[in-house]
Amino acid sequence: MKSLADQVAIITGAGTGIGRATALEFGRQGVKTVLVGRRSEPIEAVAHAIEVEGGSSIAFAVDIAEPGAFERILAVALRQFGRVDIVMNNAVAISTGLPEDIPYEEWQRVMDINFFSVVRSNKVFLPILIDQGHGHLVNTASVDGLYGFGYDRLPYASSKAALVHLSEGLAHYLWPKGIGVTCLCPGPVESEIATQLKSFGRPHDVHGPGKQLSLISSEDVGHLVVEAVRRNRFMVYTHHEGIHEIVVRRAQDTDAFLASQIANPEIIFRWGGDIPVS
Repeated sequence: MKSLADQVAIITGAGTGIGRATALEFGRQGVKTVLVGRRSEPIEAVAHAIEVEGGSSIAFAVDIAEPGAFERILAVALRQFGRVDIVMNNAVAISTGLPEDIPYEEWQRVMDINFFSVVRSNKVFLPILIDQGHGHLVNTASVDGLYGFGYDRLPYASSKAALVHLSEGLAHYLWPKGIGVTCLCPGPVESEIATQLKSFGRPHDVHGPGKQLSLISSEDVGHLVVEAVRRNRFMVYTHHEGIHEIVVRRAQDTDAFLASQIANPEIIFRWGGDIPVS
């Protein structure tokens, strides 16, 4: 997009972390935002912060797992701003546990929020973007979806890997129609995602993506997202050099890469009962 001013963006998971930071940065660029989250207080606080800085925003509390949620989001956007230009699918569900300890129902919950919510979002918003001949999608995947270090949170990692593939397929389909697609793959980012972590089964180690990927701020990620929309970039790594090097090594010799990952795991913490133990 050459100019972001007066565009209208819908952001799910907008109350904290990457969603919040992206919403604030969009607001500074003149984008009107519809902030979506399950709880009203966080998204209302973000909307207020945007308006204090001179932007225009509305908060809409809804659970995107509910039937008809995206139709309701669309109705709010059209009533408030009259259009939709950017859709950021950023809501997240995450859990941890050994593969044999995570119940099927938890797999369903995580896949429904992280992957099938994007499918439902596409069903509502893609016809509008295609009809108007312009727009942009942003799907928040993860470094967990690029290589398989996170066996302690397989539902999350699997959903993010599926989202990477979905996003690439959409780019093939939508770019010729004038619609950009961005796949955001964050590494370690300062956010409240750990507070959403549900634990199952026995104490276990929680693995990280690699020591070369240091913790960065959600504000830095928000800036990367907005620039990606402006420049129509597809793949966005929050730690470009580190993740790029890892992905290249994996592609060059997957067996050797996997053996190295298994022999030298990065343990973030050990989860014992309901709390992480350093």
